[in-house]
Amino acid sequence: MVSDQHPERAATSRAKRVARRWPLISGLGALALTVSLGYLVMLRSTADSPGGTSLALDRAWMVWIDQFRGPTLDAPALVLNYLGVGLTASFLIPALIVGALLLVRRYWAVGYFLAASMLTGGAVQALKHLFGRTRPQDILVSVDFGSFPSGHVANAAVMATIFALLLARTWVWVLGAAYTVAMMLSRTYLGAHWLTDTIGAVLLGVGIAVVLWAPLAAKLDGERRQRRHHHD
Repeated sequence: MVSDQHPERAATSRAKRVARRWPLISGLGALALTVSLGYLVMLRSTADSPGGTSLALDRAWMVWIDQFRGPTLDAPALVLNYLGVGLTASFLIPALIVGALLLVRRYWAVGYFLAASMLTGGAVQALKHLFGRTRPQDILVSVDFGSFPSGHVANAAVMATIFALLLARTWVWVLGAAYTVAMMLSRTYLGAHWLTDTIGAVLLGVGIAVVLWAPLAAKLDGERRQRRHHHD
């Protein structure tokens, strides 16, 4: 039996090759696209709407989604807003996730989750201050400074990617993608973000999760296989 101290020995050969293959490159590419999109938005928005910070695409999307506002959709949108802000997003949900991973002795997974989550949060704030993009005017919830990128969506995207990579199950990918899309829709529905803010946030969250996963892939895969073997 492979020792818990050396989980990479239990990893598949494919997982061991990850650090030298496409995930690292694609993750870095996603991060580069995030920054490029931020600059493009600022440059094009000035030409598109002098003195403003929205693209024609953003304004068209806002007009389209605004027609669906009403009590029926307000409730789920506000629930998603609550899940992605304040103590709930910063402490409660992470604590529950860390506790669950510790319970099943996924120690490398804990470190990976915390590193990716904290790095994403820091990157969101850095980009918000770098671009200083103005939010839409008709906002239904309280927000902080800066519109690009969306912190709610970045957090959803990084968590969805983390769990998809850790658990390697199709249903996890589907559920994570659905949650991320729902968060994107809710942020624009509530008027808290432009559409391009949410696209940039997805690129950011996925990019960070993949970049940090690549060098740890063998350890994380081996750890998952060890835990599965112990339960068989």
